[in-house]
Amino acid sequence: MLDFIKSNWCELIEFRPIDRLNYLECIDLTLEESQKGYVAPNVFSLAQAAYESNMIPLGIYYNSKMVGFILYDFDTELKAWSMSRFMVDKAHQGKGIGKAALAKFLSVFFEEHKVDELYTSVEESNSAAMHLYETLGFRRLELFEYDAGEKHFREMQMVLKK
Repeated sequence: MLDFIKSNWCELIEFRPIDRLNYLECIDLTLEESQKGYVAPNVFSLAQAAYESNMIPLGIYYNSKMVGFILYDFDTELKAWSMSRFMVDKAHQGKGIGKAALAKFLSVFFEEHKVDELYTSVEESNSAAMHLYETLGFRRLELFEYDAGEKHFREMQMVLKK
């Protein structure tokens, strides 16, 4: 992962807090139709972050343009940090930007928070995301299921240990 972080892609990526100046850009980011069941809409994530003080929303910028979104938090159930959302706009997928952004985020996250692990979860059928996380060092822990509203989810909990 460290070699990838030093790549040219990562030099062009930065993270900015989502605030009143850029939240509409974040809401306008879109996914392919087939991906929409895998990640909560950004408008929902921003509402969640507004009312849950431990959630940190970040815009992913490439060449000074917002191309993606990350939401992470300290999960009180896990008693550990968790990346709740990660998405790249459909117009910027397939170019290596997502992998570079995630690699850089992980480097920045571990440097800033001085912890040894980060959790995430992935919808069981989202093989592309699962593969991406595994290429950056995440490992599968356990499959869990839950209902949210009228929808049933089956997700794989994953962890990256530094």
